[in-house]
Amino acid sequence: MDIADFFDTFFEEAEELLSDMEQHLLELDVDDPDSEQLNAIFRAAHSIKGGAGTFGFVVLQKTTHILENLLDYARKGELTLRADLVDTFLEAKDIMHEQLDAYRSEEEPNQEAFERICQTLQQIALDEIGQQLDGPATPAAVAKTSSAPASKTEEEEHAADGHLLVALLNVDDKDRILLVEELEQLGEVQSQSGDAKRYEVILKSSDSADDIEAVMCFIIEPDQIEIKTIEGGAAVEPASPESDVSAPAAQAPTENATAKPAPAKSASKEKPKKAVAESSSIRVSVDKVDQIINLVGELIITQSMLDQTVSDLEDQSVSNSSLQNGMSLLQRNARDLQEAVMSIRMIPMEFVFSRFPRVVRDTAGKLGKEIELITEGKSTELDKSLVERITDPLTHLVRNSLDHGVEMPDVREAIGKPRVGKLTLSARHQGGNILIEVRDDGAGMDRDRLLAKARENGLNVSETMSDEDVFQLIFAPGFSTAKEVTDVSGRGVGMDVVKRNIQSMGGRVEIQSKLGEGTNTRIVLPLTLAILDGMSIKVGGETFILPLSTVLESLQPSKDDMYAMAGDDVVIKVRDEYLPVIAIHEVLDVANAITDPTKSIAVIVQGEGRRYAMLVDELIGQQQVVVKNLEDNYRKVPGISAATILGDGSVALILDITGLHRLSRYKKEAGKKVVNNQNFKFYKEAEPS
Repeated sequence: MDIADFFDTFFEEAEELLSDMEQHLLELDVDDPDSEQLNAIFRAAHSIKGGAGTFGFVVLQKTTHILENLLDYARKGELTLRADLVDTFLEAKDIMHEQLDAYRSEEEPNQEAFERICQTLQQIALDEIGQQLDGPATPAAVAKTSSAPASKTEEEEHAADGHLLVALLNVDDKDRILLVEELEQLGEVQSQSGDAKRYEVILKSSDSADDIEAVMCFIIEPDQIEIKTIEGGAAVEPASPESDVSAPAAQAPTENATAKPAPAKSASKEKPKKAVAESSSIRVSVDKVDQIINLVGELIITQSMLDQTVSDLEDQSVSNSSLQNGMSLLQRNARDLQEAVMSIRMIPMEFVFSRFPRVVRDTAGKLGKEIELITEGKSTELDKSLVERITDPLTHLVRNSLDHGVEMPDVREAIGKPRVGKLTLSARHQGGNILIEVRDDGAGMDRDRLLAKARENGLNVSETMSDEDVFQLIFAPGFSTAKEVTDVSGRGVGMDVVKRNIQSMGGRVEIQSKLGEGTNTRIVLPLTLAILDGMSIKVGGETFILPLSTVLESLQPSKDDMYAMAGDDVVIKVRDEYLPVIAIHEVLDVANAITDPTKSIAVIVQGEGRRYAMLVDELIGQQQVVVKNLEDNYRKVPGISAATILGDGSVALILDITGLHRLSRYKKEAGKKVVNNQNFKFYKEAEPS
């Protein structure tokens, strides 16, 4: 067991602890701080400090040590909290996060930031409690030098002479040797004895039992280690019957040395609960989960092939009830297995929403606005890969609402609104998709102002555009209505990236707004990228898959509703709206397809906020397909987003709506007509108004 093997575990757990610390700091009421929250913040810092010391991350250890000392004063009521102090603690947390990232990248942390935050924290200690935060490695030792009397727990800790009994439970010989070597880094090993079931080490160390346990629990499970203090080789009676019950008597390594539970671990009775909680879950690499998902996908494909074979046998009047029943059972079990495996990758939106209290707090502070953040549907689950990719677009949308949406407090008050604006983040399932909304009760979007700005930027707009199309203008590259450039917005970058990123995930973004009342930005995403609900279509002899989320309706084209436009464009009129026509057989060069549009089927689809009519030969039906990455297995193909394997073993390409439109435009510009004019000679020549 190499200590380096636990680096990843430390980084992941430290990330979680920093996230918890930030959440508690943001929720902290400085006028009436909750003692449990203060203790939780302190424990997070304490655990990170212990782990950083174990792995030799000195800068992180020192930063956390100073912050931990201040937090210790705060939780004991010796440091009166204020909003500006909480801001400094949050800044320290950010720097600790940067230091963690540096160590993860095998780089040295920023020395200037380290020195600056340490100086700031030291100055707070001097100004608020008249105490320099130098000295021993534990906050208790620092607290002893203050004018306030030490707590009972601290007095008991200092009564001990620094001897600890460390018991390693159910650890094999190879791992035990390495663990003892690690203990030697934390102090001086006086003696050791025992077996694989229970191996006891007497350790002389200046570190507390709590510190050593925090370090060792990054390496082994909490239920594999017990640490007790011993005093001068003589027995120390348990402080209370509760202590006797909570910690079984240690097997003494010497005749005269018995142990008592470490005073700092008075809550050790909760330890079995912690062990039970941890044993109910495991930490698994995402790569391993992806491998299982791929294998289950292959199983589903194989099941579909067998199902197709059984169907063919039925068509040939070959009947076997046992085979049919077995196939039905296999199909049901395969689907259940697929859903169960897919659920492993699903994580609640709380992981995304939890970072926005800090974003709102910091951004509102820079803008001088008062904003209340409301979150809804935090338990709604989304695929882990999408959760990671949706965070940045969502951050842009939130900052945009804070900057452009919610008005300044005085302005809100003058027009009869509460001074405090509301920003709501919500998530909920909608069919096979997830709907994420960013709502504010701000000024809303000014249609006339957006159109004027669009004309100023040279965009092709008209007064007859729908509100939805006008609002979509904010996603145009370089588009910004900000009157001045700030560090929050105004440069015209970000929103176009938001839309592009959402579309790359197979989603779409919609905007609803009412002037003076607020704006609602809606993001619709598939629940996962591994499984797709699709519409199977036939063009010539080829089968394609249209993402079901893009399909709006299908209809039989009539020649009275189709118009030939200048430049070989063809449009179809659908309820007073003229939609571009894309003939898939022309764009993708599919042979033996139906060329007469009136004998085709027009599937109305939506992509990039626009609607198109796609001409196909036949609609086969809806089905759930396993998505296979085409780029990884072949190469990037214009107009195609991915592929899947059908029940008969053939490959079906999954169409990219916006990519097909771009490809059709490219072919036109290259002189390759998308539509054969002979097939459209009966169209009305009049250009639609």
